[in-house]
Formats: sequence, C-alpha cells, structure tokens
Amino acid sequence: MSFYRKVAKVGQRILPKRTLFKYAFNWSPMYRRTVGKVTYVSEDLFIINIELPINYKNRNYVGSIFGGSLFSAVDPMPMVQLLNILGDDYVVWDKSAEIKFKRPGMEKLYAEFIYHQEEIDRIKNQVAQQQEIEIIKTMQLTTKDRKTVIFEVAKTIYSADKNFYKQKTAKRSKT
Repeated sequence: MSFYRKVAKVGQRILPKRTLFKYAFNWSPMYRRTVGKVTYVSEDLFIINIELPINYKNRNYVGSIFGGSLFSAVDPMPMVQLLNILGDDYVVWDKSAEIKFKRPGMEKLYAEFIYHQEEIDRIKNQVAQQQEIEIIKTMQLTTKDRKTVIFEVAKTIYSADKNFYKQKTAKRSKT
C-alpha cells in the first residue's frame, strides 16, 4: 500500500473523505509541483474542481503555461477519484492518455472532474460480468468562463475486481 493510501486510511478516521481528499492533494508534494489546486470536492467525490494559475513555476519559454504542468494538474484526478468512489474491492490504474493542446494557456485555468451514479453503476456491473474493463474519461482545462478550451485529455482507465487482478498478476509473475 502506498504512503498516500496509508495516510488516507488513517485520515478518514478524523476527517470527512472529501476534506481529506482536497487537503491531501493540495499538500502533497507530487501535486503541489503541478501548481494546480483542488478547490472543491463534493461529499460523494463525484465532482472535483481544480484551478491552475499561471506563475513563474509553470510559465514556459514563450510565456504560456508549460504543457507538462497542464497535464500533471489533471492527470491523477479521474483515476484517484474513481478508486475512492469504487472502494477497496476494485483495482484502478491509468493506462494511457491522449493529449490535445488547443491554445496557449495565458491565464488561470479551471477543470471539473465528474462521475455520475449511472456511470459508476455501469462500471461496477461491467466489472462484475467481465472481471476487468477499460473506460475513457475526457476532461478539459478551460478559461474562467468555461467556454474556451485550452487543453483536453482523454484518459484510458483500467478497472478490475481486486481478487481477479491478484490472480491475474500472480499467474503472470509465475511465467
């Protein structure tokens, strides 16, 4: 179990999950380096909002937000969000990402990560039937008006039944 998951397990005894999620991300060195900031987490974790300011830490050679900062600010959210929504009976991994730079980021940017109950139900049902699945989750970084898309990423996320995944990886390690 990773350091972050251990902290989350202990922290959930003290703080509501949404509060822990927000502050753990904002204080974690891995996320702080992106310059992104989690600004809102719904009680059920189905909605997470972030902001990505432009400053000297993430401004590139031509004065816009560095592409690596754009990606790293959104990268962990859908996977960690889904893992926390599904719970400990599931394995969730990022598999791939397709990045599209639409225009230069010259101002503070915003993103919203949303899962719907129907989507979660579908994921659980498909995993129950197939043992493992992949979903594609698309998200965008936009300007404050939410109309101008600066950056878009489509992430492929793998999800599996935890017992199935353990058996699968045990077989693989024997060969």
